[in-house]
Amino acid sequence: MKTIILGSFLMLAAGGNWMTDFVKAREKAHDEKKLILLNFSGSDWCGPCIKMKREIFESTAFEAFAGENLVLVRADFPRLKKNQLEKTQKEENEALAEKYNPQGRFPLTLLLDDTGRVIHEWDGYSTQTPEAFIKSIKSASGK
Repeated sequence: MKTIILGSFLMLAAGGNWMTDFVKAREKAHDEKKLILLNFSGSDWCGPCIKMKREIFESTAFEAFAGENLVLVRADFPRLKKNQLEKTQKEENEALAEKYNPQGRFPLTLLLDDTGRVIHEWDGYSTQTPEAFIKSIKSASGK
């Protein structure tokens, strides 16, 4: 029982189940009939990105909703040397940015179907509450 509780706590502490492999995320979305929420973030330099992660994406309400309805993907672009990603991850994030964020907007959050087609986008920090953000996802997806 202690192991289950500790595992659940560690998942919540890590901020949900954000993936970094977009190909695997699309496969998972297809298999589970879910939409993809792709977030472009500068985790160590972008104040609005950090605030959005902390206030929306790490909220209990969002994590519960996302677990049931979304496949979460984060394309991170850290600047500090100590936070740099491995070369392959950096290249994958850059390829995602070329396709979905060529203007380099941060934060940028996209709702995609399992084929990678953009359904809706949120440009910049969302000043909505987590519940209002969830409602906007539901509205955009027609659910």
